[in-house]
Amino acid sequence: MSVSECALRAIATKNEPVAAGGSLRTDMVALPQAFAKSTAGALEPDARDPHSVMSLADITDRSLHAAIARFTGGLSPAALAQAYWDWAAHLASAPGKRAQLLEKAVRKAIRFSNYLHRYLVEGANGEVCIEPLPQDHRFLVPEWRAWPFNCVYQGFLLQQQWWHNATTGLRGVSKHHEDMVEFGSRQLLDMVAPSNFLLTNPEILQRTLSTAGLNLIRGWRNFLEDWERAVTGKKPVGTENFIVGRDVAVTPGKVVYRNRLIELIQYAPVTHEVRPEPILIVPAWIMKYYILDLSPHNSLVKYLTEQGFTVFMISWKNPTPDDRKIGVEDYRTLGVMNALDAITRIVPDHKVHAAGYCLGGTLLSIAASAMARDGDDRIATLTLFAAQTDFTEAGELTLFTDESQVAFLEDMMWEQGFLDCRQMAGAFEMLRSNDLIWSRLVHDYLLGEREPMTDLMAWNADATRMPYRMHSEYLRKLFLNNDLAEGRFMAADRPVALSDIRVPVFAVGTERDHVAPWHSTYKINLEVDADVTYLLTSGGHNAGIVSEPGHPRRSFRVRTKQTSQHYIDPERFLTEATLKDGSWWPQWTGWLGQRSGELTAPPAIGAPQAGYWPLAEAPGAYVMMQ
Repeated sequence: MSVSECALRAIATKNEPVAAGGSLRTDMVALPQAFAKSTAGALEPDARDPHSVMSLADITDRSLHAAIARFTGGLSPAALAQAYWDWAAHLASAPGKRAQLLEKAVRKAIRFSNYLHRYLVEGANGEVCIEPLPQDHRFLVPEWRAWPFNCVYQGFLLQQQWWHNATTGLRGVSKHHEDMVEFGSRQLLDMVAPSNFLLTNPEILQRTLSTAGLNLIRGWRNFLEDWERAVTGKKPVGTENFIVGRDVAVTPGKVVYRNRLIELIQYAPVTHEVRPEPILIVPAWIMKYYILDLSPHNSLVKYLTEQGFTVFMISWKNPTPDDRKIGVEDYRTLGVMNALDAITRIVPDHKVHAAGYCLGGTLLSIAASAMARDGDDRIATLTLFAAQTDFTEAGELTLFTDESQVAFLEDMMWEQGFLDCRQMAGAFEMLRSNDLIWSRLVHDYLLGEREPMTDLMAWNADATRMPYRMHSEYLRKLFLNNDLAEGRFMAADRPVALSDIRVPVFAVGTERDHVAPWHSTYKINLEVDADVTYLLTSGGHNAGIVSEPGHPRRSFRVRTKQTSQHYIDPERFLTEATLKDGSWWPQWTGWLGQRSGELTAPPAIGAPQAGYWPLAEAPGAYVMMQ
């Protein structure tokens, strides 16, 4: 979903009426009709859910929290209040810190005055007072160096630096609360940045003068168009050029297995001979699978078939309120294990190269650990694309993951049965608000320009939902408690341990990943008892993975740690791993080829004799669900 659409939908749905009705009793009949409809299936206690509703008090509290979540975008006011109280209370009892902040304010005022004096004497060639951070691209155009805009943006950057000093480095404040306060202050400052307003942005002013205001007219038209699409549930402008099955997800194949949660796609071979070991790809269920099968020129699936591999892909069903009770264990059994059962019937007597992306990689790690524990040796190698198995350094997403916030999200999901894509998009966008929110609003509505839609952007607008129980378990057991890394995560009612994994591992991290920071994915080196090849590629969480050969400005580093070798830390990895230009895809397929058998004739599509009939043409039906 695009930034503009998420923002507009949030505004459009903000004033939706909240169900109200008569008095509450413990029986379902006395509940108001609207409330009963919204919570259907959620009132029965569930032995698998420690937070299932047990009393009228639970129903009342959860309903109130769900109503509040409509206005806060899913953010817990209590969590924010706790963070700011922790910071404010410690600041109030720290006269030394306050004196230091006063001193910094005075010094910055003197620096700013000296800058203004130098500008009057030396002109625009003089040294600036403060430079933007490397990732801050708001003030790069030369017009910002001219009077009076130089004063405006220099003053803003000094103010931004002072607030960073004010919200960090305060003794006694918990690290989590410090990060939340610093993040919240940064969001407010980004909102009021001079680059966001017509009268304080020289680029917008110059464009307005040169076009006689046509840019603002075009921007207003863009705004109205986005508003109309948001309130009517349409996808962003340009997505109509990337239709699933016509423009994207077009690699030939057939659905060879289907259950209530997945469709399994087997892709048609394009070479006369293939490697005997098939590849199973487990994508994240927070996204449609076809990020790995976008346009023909950047489809990882197509590339793999061209390299002589038989490829299977899981396509997840987009859950509905009826799927509220589906948990992580269901995703493991109905997803990974059922897919493996089908593949080993279609391609018998051969092990499987298993690959997982993002949450799919985490789930695959759980499944591989359980298989190793139970003596199931059907996996030949394990590949993880931007997937975390240890969540102690899970990046800025941990800002939204504490007990208060998780409980608030659970109450919101309890009422509707799932976490909606719009509710997830806001958190991800705030992590990069300059790039994903404010710069886009300036570009589309003030400069009046439309950024051309790409296949990756269109895929991003085709988001999915997540079931209540699954997402609750994921947040609590993985993010909050880190059960998987610490050997407490249960599969088939028994704990699993990553150290049981003995097959070769290929792990990919991306340099600018805000979802799964590469330092976090690098911890796989500490967790499995196997050879680990770790590859760090340029790009972010999505664009770094979709890195086809020929893609400009792509590079990567790679290093293999044998089981018998000592661990090296991430910083040493950066210095010792050789930087290579180009796509990392050939590096991975070469690694797979070295661990595969001799070429052989391609297997048939499906296995009717084993009950796996071709059911439909790829991309199947589940990917079409909205």
